[in-house]
Amino acid sequence: MNFIYISPQFPKTNWYFCDRLSKNGVRVLGIGDTPYDQLDPLLKNALVEYYYVPSMESYADMYRAVAYYAFKYGRIDWIESNNEYWLEQDAKLREDFNVKTGVQPNHIDYFKSKYKMKEKYREANIPSAASIRYTDLETAKKWADSIGYPLIVKPETGVGASDVFKLKNEDDLRSFDANKPQEEYVLEEFIEGDIVSYDAIVNDKGEPIFESMTYWPPSIADIVNQDLDLAYYVSPELDPELKTLAQNAIQAFHAYSRFIHLEFFKTKRKNTYYGLEVNMRPAGGYTPDMMNFAHSVDVYQIYADMVTKKQPVANQEASQSYCVYASQKDGKPYLHSHDKILERYKDKLVMCERMPEMMVRTMGNQMYTVKLDTREEKDAFIQYVLDQAE
Repeated sequence: MNFIYISPQFPKTNWYFCDRLSKNGVRVLGIGDTPYDQLDPLLKNALVEYYYVPSMESYADMYRAVAYYAFKYGRIDWIESNNEYWLEQDAKLREDFNVKTGVQPNHIDYFKSKYKMKEKYREANIPSAASIRYTDLETAKKWADSIGYPLIVKPETGVGASDVFKLKNEDDLRSFDANKPQEEYVLEEFIEGDIVSYDAIVNDKGEPIFESMTYWPPSIADIVNQDLDLAYYVSPELDPELKTLAQNAIQAFHAYSRFIHLEFFKTKRKNTYYGLEVNMRPAGGYTPDMMNFAHSVDVYQIYADMVTKKQPVANQEASQSYCVYASQKDGKPYLHSHDKILERYKDKLVMCERMPEMMVRTMGNQMYTVKLDTREEKDAFIQYVLDQAE
């Protein structure tokens, strides 16, 4: 089997996907924009060959790299980055090289368009926030009057939270209109609640072979725009109601043969779920590792087993825990220093490292991840790491 892994060097979690694929007997072929001598030894050992391109934004260069591999190794079975940013390019390469595994260009809109996602939510009978495409100020004002403030405005397509804004009143709406970037935006009803995700590895029959639930902060957009701190956790349990809705979404979106990250609002008053976004990739940062710690599994191996159609070995006796991430940003007056955190949680820490500069705005500079048994321990850890002097 020939598996072309796009950008195997970033994020770091890709190293482990490549490693497990290689151990399952897959010929893993990398294409990336990092020089080969800068790759980690683990990744080098997993790759049969690596094709360096100066810019992965150049489709001509990416096409040439895939053509080289197809000429040298024969038919390509998989092309995958597991990265939302390259989703569209991955799909085009699959189409051009007749690779049937993975998302195809004729389905890409339902995964990239915030507005078109709503169609699939309706098809799956999943509630979602009311929304319209942003066309002009007057239309937006009339719609806002009918829905009520606050509202959320976000890019129609794209990844991340840096261009997502909360509009509290008409003045905010006018300000947004006056400074609106050129790309398309959507206006959405504001849903009061917590963000949770259903994360799963789904086989080619649309059956989840691994499932998990993560509780996220109220708004990544607020963390980015207001320079707040991040704390979130993987739950030891999966809410059956969320499981049912998510599995309906898998069928509606035909989200097969991949690692998926489905985001929902969990409302505080009615305790119901609203579909937020569908992502055809693993959750960001080190969340896949956190799933491993929370559920005593190896999601990288489960993914490799899905690709090679091996039956994953489930350990029914595996322990279930809270895996909790909390981070600090440089220059803030935290009550507890790095050394104090290490001393207090030295027996619970499973990860502790500095984050890459490009992830600091959302993930913080210094991260701490622990494995804990109870909700009370989880809450105490988050408070200990994030508490600041008055």
